[in-house]
Amino acid sequence: MFKNWSEKKFLESNETIFKLAYISEINEWDNRNHLERISKYAYVIASSLGLSTEEATIISIACQLHDVGKILTPVEILRTTGNIQPGDWEIIEKHTFLGAKILESKSSFLLQTGSVIAMTHHERWDGSGYPQHLKGQEIPLSGSICALLDVYDALTTARIYRQIIAEEEALRIINENSGILFDPKIVKAFEKEFLEIRKIKNACEKN
Repeated sequence: MFKNWSEKKFLESNETIFKLAYISEINEWDNRNHLERISKYAYVIASSLGLSTEEATIISIACQLHDVGKILTPVEILRTTGNIQPGDWEIIEKHTFLGAKILESKSSFLLQTGSVIAMTHHERWDGSGYPQHLKGQEIPLSGSICALLDVYDALTTARIYRQIIAEEEALRIINENSGILFDPKIVKAFEKEFLEIRKIKNACEKN
């Protein structure tokens, strides 16, 4: 499946996916560094879990598409800084279904992976996530990887709805939620690669 995945094809695909992902979230915030971090984090974690270079590359590119469904979320909801109303939460949660639908493909494994991630990156290990309330191994690995990394990035970078949390505190929160919100094996991989994750974060902040 991955035999012809050349470096040139990777570079072209990554640039195209980045542009699509960036446009989809620009109404909410300038997410360029977020997309770069998520992509590089995902490659490190997928590789640490034993996935092949090709598989880790696909996941790293596709993770950038996790919030592509937000292109159809009303701007006024995306930019809410106060308490979000219950009805608005229902609209926000639909970005998972919408993103998966946008990325449906019969021929592109990259878009298929992006569709899976878009649908499942808010699922939680204990079944408390959305939109399908998947539990444990029901959650695709690519979605579980993105779920953890998206939370880490949200905790450790400036967002309109949350103050920055120190990296070590974010790691503690993730460890505490192993087997609750996050796949335990992904938490272990994240802890193992934490120094590399920090290096990526610091490098992206300098760009």
